[in-house]
Formats: sequence, structure tokens, C-alpha cells
Amino acid sequence: MDVRKRVGTNLRRLRSETGLSQERFALEHGFDRTYISGIERGARNPTIQVVQRIAEALEIDVMELFARPAE
Repeated sequence: MDVRKRVGTNLRRLRSETGLSQERFALEHGFDRTYISGIERGARNPTIQVVQRIAEALEIDVMELFARPAE
């Protein structure tokens, strides 16, 4: 799996587990909703700094975003 898709899949799952919509997550953490959508679809290639910001927003270790998703 492409690393962008892996990060996106994990972001979608982890964000959903918090009960936040893309819009609410983006608003609360200083992102644009369409940017978060692009990351979740694997269409965007976020910088490592953005990945760190997302991990901090989700209160997780950054490596969780790179973990192999369960199949």
C-alpha cells in the first residue's frame, strides 16, 4: 500500500474513532476540510510537520499514522 494511502486510511479511522467529522476536526485543529479530505483519500502528500500536527491533534504517537491497517 502506498504510504499516502496508509496515512489517509489511518487518519480516517482514528478521526472517526474520536467521533469528529472532517469539518469539525479541521476546524478545531487549524486545517482546511478539503486538505484533510485529500489526505484521507491519499491524494495529498502531507509534509512530516503536518503529519506530526495531525498526530498531536489526535493525541497519538505519529507512528500510528504509518502503521499497516488491518485488512
